[in-house]
Amino acid sequence: MYLFAKNITLPAGSKAVLPCHSPRMVWTRDRLKDRQRVVHWDLTPSSPGYAVVRVLDMSPGAKQRVYNGFNKGRISIPDSAFSDGNFSLIINNVIATDKGVYTCNLHHHYCQIHQSIQIQLNVTKSARKEKRYWDGEKTVFVVLLGSSVVLPCVNRRPLWREGLQEEEQQVAHWDFQPPGVRPDKADRLVDLYASGERRDYGPLFAQSKMSVAEDAFTLGDFSLYISDLRPADKGLYSCHLHHHYCGLHERRIFRLTVGPPLLSDSTPAPRIFQNDEPEPSDGVETPHVVNVFIPEHRSYFMQHLGYFLATFLLLGFIAIAVIVLTRRRKKRGLEYELGRSHRGAGITRGEIALDCTELKTCNQEPLNSEYKNNLLKERDMAKDCNKEFDGKMWK
Repeated sequence: MYLFAKNITLPAGSKAVLPCHSPRMVWTRDRLKDRQRVVHWDLTPSSPGYAVVRVLDMSPGAKQRVYNGFNKGRISIPDSAFSDGNFSLIINNVIATDKGVYTCNLHHHYCQIHQSIQIQLNVTKSARKEKRYWDGEKTVFVVLLGSSVVLPCVNRRPLWREGLQEEEQQVAHWDFQPPGVRPDKADRLVDLYASGERRDYGPLFAQSKMSVAEDAFTLGDFSLYISDLRPADKGLYSCHLHHHYCGLHERRIFRLTVGPPLLSDSTPAPRIFQNDEPEPSDGVETPHVVNVFIPEHRSYFMQHLGYFLATFLLLGFIAIAVIVLTRRRKKRGLEYELGRSHRGAGITRGEIALDCTELKTCNQEPLNSEYKNNLLKERDMAKDCNKEFDGKMWK
């Protein structure tokens, strides 16, 4: 992935220098290579008041050395440790004083590699209590008194094995990836070997358009020089550094962009207006202001996102509350109108019934009235009844 590519923008026709430094790749003949690698086991006894003691150590050019005469023949590591990377400590006839924390220390002074592995050893007299577990920091062995145990310490990296000559172990190469080309389709520009061998791919190095210093492995400087830049030089350049003996693999990526060419001398200089003239500095250089934009941290972005979401939820809650209250108010108004209409209808029906009753009362007259055949008197009685009915209605 090219997430950490360095962007470089230069005008067309200029010269580009893509830096690539690595002090660890400096060419140095290590004739005492075997004395640069060493392994040693240390013991921190479980009894209070005891300091760390050296159990044994070993290097490829010498035999393993056991520091306690009592442990000779009883404690050892495989003779093929520096060939197969297995530095496990073997303890025969375990005794109570073997209890403690053992530390396996691996050192490669030439490659500046230091590694430590801790294992805790406990001794028991019951075979049912024998076990092996991880306590969160280190492996714990519980072994039976008088038995044998192997404390593992394995490192199978190539740097712990007998390697070839260093001239065949160090190599550096540059690759070029034009825009739109996949990384696995990148073009190889040059291969450099610490032995002095060099392989150029394409005519760019033969034409001196691209070059790398001849003493790159002496200075540790593998910078790529590109002259007379053209738009076709735009793309990704990657420098790969390999030290197979030390297990070193590094890569540096540069994104090169070619801009418009520089202005020639014949181009008229831009006008400088009176207000834009620089003030005299009296020999003191005016400080330059450089604006540096620091990208926001991820937590800062998440904090602002949280504020935005909280505000959005609050606005949504307010909107929902307003809608619910509005609907309730409308519902109550509708119920009130319906109740009012029902009450009005009941009063009207009651008055009409009452009036009808009274009307019927007014219209009732005895069958044996002496005014039955008198039409004039009946008409007068009807008028009087109608007047009383109209009066009640207006009330």
